[in-house]
Amino acid sequence: MNRKPSSTKKKTKRSTSSKRRASSKPPAHPFVNRELSWLEFNQRVLEQAADETLPLLERAKFLAITSSNLDEFMMVRVGGLKLQYDRNAMVRDPSGLTVSEQLQAVASCCKQIVTRQYEVLQESLEPLLAESDVQRIDLKKCSDRCLEAADQRFHNDVLAVLSPQAVFEERPFPLLQGLGVNLCVRLKANAEVGAAGTEGTPTPQWEYAIVPLGRTVPRLMPMPADRGHAYVLLEELISHYIDDFFPGREVMECIAFRITRNADVELQEDSAADLMIGMEEVLESRRQSRAVRLEYSAGASDATLAFLSEKMQLKSQDLYPINGPLDLTYLFTLHGLEGFDSMRDKPWPAQGTPEIDPTESMFTNIARQDLLMVHPYESFDPVVRLIEEAAVDPDVLAIKQVLYRTSRKSPVVAALRRAAEHGKYVSAIVELKARFDEARNIEWAREMEKDGVQVIYGIRGLKTHAKVCIIVRQEPQGIVRYMHFGTGNYNEVTATLYSDVSLLTCSEQLGSDATAFFNAVTGASQPQQLQHLSAAPTSLRNQILDLIENETLRCKQGQKAEIIAKINALVDTAVIEALYRASQAGVKIRLNVRGVCCLKPGVKGLSDNIRVVSIVDRFLEHARILYFRHGGEPELFISSADWMPRNLDRRVELMIPVDDRRCREKLIDTLHAYFRDDANTWLMQSDGSYRRVEPKDEPFRAQLHLYQRACDAMRDVKQNRLSRFEPHVPQKD
Repeated sequence: MNRKPSSTKKKTKRSTSSKRRASSKPPAHPFVNRELSWLEFNQRVLEQAADETLPLLERAKFLAITSSNLDEFMMVRVGGLKLQYDRNAMVRDPSGLTVSEQLQAVASCCKQIVTRQYEVLQESLEPLLAESDVQRIDLKKCSDRCLEAADQRFHNDVLAVLSPQAVFEERPFPLLQGLGVNLCVRLKANAEVGAAGTEGTPTPQWEYAIVPLGRTVPRLMPMPADRGHAYVLLEELISHYIDDFFPGREVMECIAFRITRNADVELQEDSAADLMIGMEEVLESRRQSRAVRLEYSAGASDATLAFLSEKMQLKSQDLYPINGPLDLTYLFTLHGLEGFDSMRDKPWPAQGTPEIDPTESMFTNIARQDLLMVHPYESFDPVVRLIEEAAVDPDVLAIKQVLYRTSRKSPVVAALRRAAEHGKYVSAIVELKARFDEARNIEWAREMEKDGVQVIYGIRGLKTHAKVCIIVRQEPQGIVRYMHFGTGNYNEVTATLYSDVSLLTCSEQLGSDATAFFNAVTGASQPQQLQHLSAAPTSLRNQILDLIENETLRCKQGQKAEIIAKINALVDTAVIEALYRASQAGVKIRLNVRGVCCLKPGVKGLSDNIRVVSIVDRFLEHARILYFRHGGEPELFISSADWMPRNLDRRVELMIPVDDRRCREKLIDTLHAYFRDDANTWLMQSDGSYRRVEPKDEPFRAQLHLYQRACDAMRDVKQNRLSRFEPHVPQKD
């Protein structure tokens, strides 16, 4: 496709992680290991939890995020490595590491992260939170008042609900829920008294019992406090009263533990006659998949640890002693406490989009001009509003939409169901294989089918990850297609937490391509050559490589050449090699890669002209924005795809050109802001490590800039409306 386009002044104290210095010697392998690169990202998130300039509960939130991130990494990435190890332990990845070497390196890095997590928690966060009247109670040191409340809590709310499970040699170990906190209780063997209390009838010689905490009883149990908020963790409450579960037995030891199961269980689609049934089988298999990690209280005895590790069939590198509470995701609950606003970020209410007139329909607004919105600084509501208006608009004939991840009470799904009830032709591609959202998507798919929505369960062998909605409307001049293209999901909740871009347009050219794309997916037809859009897995990879190679060629011809990209992950070796060639030709390349980056920047003779940065801030950076100088007539794109083999080869993705002048200016300003940031930016070194950029006297914070830009734009619109009179003129018959 060869187209032409129609802060506050304050120095802050922050913690920095000690990192390895970049080597000037060219690397033996030109790629960074993917797994270790991801762990570097999680370390950057962890340093936010250690940042003394952030409000306390925000630091707690970041610590919870690192814990949640590590859980998913263990389930998916480590789980996948273990499966690969079983097949061929000696195969090497592009960085030169065998599977066995990767598992060892990953285990070592993960344990370092865990150690750092609990240093931050115990040496900094918990003491400071306690000073601010948010305190975790130690039942061994608490007041009589707290102890009395704890006693009531246990006997009234816990004892009747939870049940211990004895472990016998002759029966299987209990099937425990992955990531759930459990207690392992070691009991003194007693064979003198029978089950009914009669002498001479020995009891079974079991010495261990398991108490699964489940999800029925809240993990954070409120405790009385003179001021602020006091709580005790459920496992600590039960441990204190553990004897009450075992009358007549002597409890020798009680420790908390948690297992992580392999979630890298994929559907064998060729053997699944019904995709929905197949996905339900995948979900069930995850419940019973093998353990890949055992976390346990650091004070566990050798006997108890040997017992658990044997039952889980885990090696020493899979064992994680935890010096503190297990599963730090409970800190999300603390972050949501009412009445502690001073310990959280000040709210940034989402702004409107100045080009959108709320008194007019979304169709009128889009017909007037293309609209580009940057979330969450600008509200996601116009996207939802567009679909809701379409559901009841008598002139709308059809709605076609891809749904990858949605919220629990999705207004988008509700609008699609309402549209079908109004007799409109509604077609939805619901990706049942969206990891960890499979159950929700299955439920939505069934509900929509009941209401008359034509539901397509994705494509065999691929995940449908594109973010697109097409609304077909009958207007006086004929059929008009209104479209939404995005970089994020149709999820109004995550749209307040993730930084993404939306494009609303009724472009005839994009509409024709979007329709052809959608029909190819739903009709299982041979994909046609698109004129303006690029789609994976058919043309997107080649288009990206062509764009890079074109910049390389221009540079060799003496023209100024530049590539700027903001993506979430850079893994694909073919793309990386193309970027290396561009750098060697002299192309200036700036990459903002949030997470995994397998490219090595700043290597002499290889990547001298490549700079890679990563921003970790208030919102999760999720937008994919691409800029190619193109001889002074820049080409700009937004995309649903990262530069990874899975996105380019195994998913259905879209890359959308942005041609409208106003939208382009806004997108370029957005892109440049991310490379001006020196408040929350990490600079990647050539060995794969990261160094935090030192802020200037007046730090520039990209996310704050984008929010202030949104606020200023709406303030100008409001002032403009107040400065002029716009009388209503009666329409002539």
